[in-house]
Amino acid sequence: MADRLVGVRLASYTTLRLGGAAGAFVSAGSQDELVEIVAGADRAGEQVLVLGGGSNLVLGDDGFPGLVVKVASAGVEFGGAGRVTVQAGEDWDGLVARCVAEGLSGIECLSGIPGLVGSTPIQNVGAYGQEVAQTISSVRVYDRVARETRDLPAAACGFAYRDSAFKGDQGRHLVLAVTYDLAESGLSGPVAYKELALALGVELGARVPLAEVRAAVLGLRRGKGMVLDADDPDTISAGSFFTNPILSTAEAAELELRAPEFPRWDMPGERVKVPAAWLIENAGFPKGYERGSVRISTKHTLALTNPTGAASAEELLALAREVRDGVREKFGVTLVNEPVMVGVRL
Repeated sequence: MADRLVGVRLASYTTLRLGGAAGAFVSAGSQDELVEIVAGADRAGEQVLVLGGGSNLVLGDDGFPGLVVKVASAGVEFGGAGRVTVQAGEDWDGLVARCVAEGLSGIECLSGIPGLVGSTPIQNVGAYGQEVAQTISSVRVYDRVARETRDLPAAACGFAYRDSAFKGDQGRHLVLAVTYDLAESGLSGPVAYKELALALGVELGARVPLAEVRAAVLGLRRGKGMVLDADDPDTISAGSFFTNPILSTAEAAELELRAPEFPRWDMPGERVKVPAAWLIENAGFPKGYERGSVRISTKHTLALTNPTGAASAEELLALAREVRDGVREKFGVTLVNEPVMVGVRL
């Protein structure tokens, strides 16, 4: 088992470059090691923070007083008929690139998303008309309450928009590996997102060579500062900071009174989804809006950035609260953070 380190600063392990020191820090290089370390800490009554790629995380300036376990397990197994089982510590975009090269369709629109594979079911990662819930067959977890390893079928994962049963009870399940069922096809699934269809020059519903879809998605994401780039300060972020609100019929009617003909997407159950970026911009927070050392991305209103890497978590949260409260005051809609908060609250 890897040695424990003391006093490791966590900012360098997050894409926002925020976070104080860990009480203790250890890297786990396999499923067995992950389970052994976390189970041992649970038996000892230690606080545990499982750290993936740090791309969807806001860590407090005081750090984490307990044990931080860095997921570093590796391995990709192609089982035939489009089935792929991937260890939690694998890089997500590296997996997407490999599947595109192998002619496996189903996650190509999720190109360029930072983070590790183990985080994808927790957040039900999605973009450009795809989400991982569409292709996940099962998730292998260590259940920290039952103290056993289990394979959960997709139906037991509680997937919803940017949500899952894992996210709702974050302390219970440690994701060890994820199995995806992809299509053996050199073509994408039907293009379901208007912006992507326009970038590809095709109609909605068209199927396009996988490599072309990946290239188009990466281009769109780079234009929004959503592909990690050491030379681009707009990428010192946690990606989209707020989720797109999903409103009931009554809530949508109220918003219609405040903002007639507001942009929306129809959702099941007569609900509508509203673009958070539109709400933010029209509440008076344009791209590049600054408060001290933090700002809204100059490329995408949904991203809050730490452009010099010198800000504190509290500075970033103050900006997030200002944006949230401004949107609520103007539109009566309360934005919800997408990143996980550790040691802080919005």
